[in-house]
Amino acid sequence: MKIFSIVFGVLIAICGFSCIFTPLITFLEAGYFLVILLFVYGTVGIIRSVSNKTYGIDFVFDILSIILGIVILVVPGLKLMTDGMLIYLMAFWFMLQGVINIFQAFKQKKITKGMGWVWTLTLGILGVLVGIYSVVHPMLLALTFGILVGVYFIESGISMIVMAQYIQGDEE
Repeated sequence: MKIFSIVFGVLIAICGFSCIFTPLITFLEAGYFLVILLFVYGTVGIIRSVSNKTYGIDFVFDILSIILGIVILVVPGLKLMTDGMLIYLMAFWFMLQGVINIFQAFKQKKITKGMGWVWTLTLGILGVLVGIYSVVHPMLLALTFGILVGVYFIESGISMIVMAQYIQGDEE
């Protein structure tokens, strides 16, 4: 499970750099990026929850991520509509993911030794702040969408890699 989380974390971070270097293409194809993110994030999260036998709010959020990805991909015209609404969807997604990272950081702090939880907490707070700023300034988000999505992908990848260390702590 540790290697699986690290590999997906690295792949998501690489996708993040791709988004940063091609922001216009990222915005134009954002619906597909969202579907990929939802599937990967949901799948890795479900596998992590099942392997750790923890079925809390993050497990429910992972299932909802996969369901939302399927709905966007299958319903005709929804991807086009999603591209238009994606600005607000991503803003709220940033906030929600940030809150979940904050909860995971405090859970990680209680269970493990070391300061790895601080990194998860910092990334969670950053996600909430980016989400709030994006809701307040949606046009700025539209102009910088590719960069923000890239930063989010990099943050998610780093978070998965950090959480892999948390998984290792459970096995010892």
